[in-house]
Amino acid sequence: MSQQQIAELLYVDRSTVANWESGRRMPDYTIVTKLAKLLNVDSEVFLDSVNAEKPIVMMVDDEKIILTGGIPILKRVMPKAEIVGFTKASEALQYAMTHKVALAFLDIELRSETGLELCRKLLKVNPRMNIVFLTAYMDYSLDAWETGACGYLMKPLSDKKVEAQLRLLIYPVRGLK
Repeated sequence: MSQQQIAELLYVDRSTVANWESGRRMPDYTIVTKLAKLLNVDSEVFLDSVNAEKPIVMMVDDEKIILTGGIPILKRVMPKAEIVGFTKASEALQYAMTHKVALAFLDIELRSETGLELCRKLLKVNPRMNIVFLTAYMDYSLDAWETGACGYLMKPLSDKKVEAQLRLLIYPVRGLK
């Protein structure tokens, strides 16, 4: 099938298809689903072949014990993702500047700055990063929504809470499961 034929069937320009083919651009999730159906390929297999890179998931909490308990949960729920943890907001921000983080779980109360401030900085680095706040307190819930985050989880973390949150991500992430 030619680029022009695919473009006509998907209602896009031929140059758009050429950009997908060359890797200069990626189709959005809706188009990927239509493209997979058009090519008679399972969309999950298609997505995995389009991006074999592991998605990066970051957890930031100033209490090491929370990371020690939370990271194994994230690894269990998202076995295909690369999971990294940080106790310092500055280290997390530095990491995000050099790596494409798809999803970040942030404690709201960090020692050096709030998770709300870190969220705003991370979204400046990568506006398509999904951010979920972690906290033991509901006091910050309204402030959290004003940052651009896509979720808010109460501690302690559990497999079920994380799985439910993954269905609510603003930007779909390929390869989390």
